[in-house]
Amino acid sequence: MSEMIWVALALVLILEGIGPMLFPNKWQSFMRQLASQSAQQLRTMGGTMVTIGLVALYFLLK
Repeated sequence: MSEMIWVALALVLILEGIGPMLFPNKWQSFMRQLASQSAQQLRTMGGTMVTIGLVALYFLLK
């Protein structure tokens, strides 16, 4: 079980690193836009991402 957590963390790091590695200028612009969002918009976006992740995880582990 703990090995699966490390694999999941490694995949997150790989996926999160692709944007800044391949498109650094666009990534900076995206981060500036993200930083200008209100706390409520960020909370909604984060909640949506968590929900999608949980649903995907449910179907993958089913």
